[in-house]
Amino acid sequence: MSTVRTEITLKNAVDVGEAKRGHITDAQVRSLTVEALADTGAWTLVINEDTCQKLGLELEGTTPGVLGDGSSVVCQITDGVEVHWKNRHTVCPALVVPGADDVLFGALPMEGMDLIIHPRKEEIVGAHGDTILRLIK
Repeated sequence: MSTVRTEITLKNAVDVGEAKRGHITDAQVRSLTVEALADTGAWTLVINEDTCQKLGLELEGTTPGVLGDGSSVVCQITDGVEVHWKNRHTVCPALVVPGADDVLFGALPMEGMDLIIHPRKEEIVGAHGDTILRLIK
């Protein structure tokens, strides 16, 4: 299977909450649309320092990680990032990997939006179709 890329929009989840409460406008919510590499081997969203700064994310701590080449790295963990894909969204932390070239769309945000990588189509699709069933409103 080849690499699968998809467009996602990242938003600072704290900003989204502040906009909902009327403390800032929707236009003030820091967001960024990127072409991300779908990577089910990554447990969450992976971004670089520049993306973290553009979104104004707070750092919550550190965690050890292993990169695709097998090397070890200590990554910063951010507070919430709202991840949007088409008509779906979820909130998750991001790992900040120094010098990362790609945004990695990992397993946690994909699972949170009920998404999978379709092996024949080589694209992201809904695991249970195109409409997402909302059990909790």
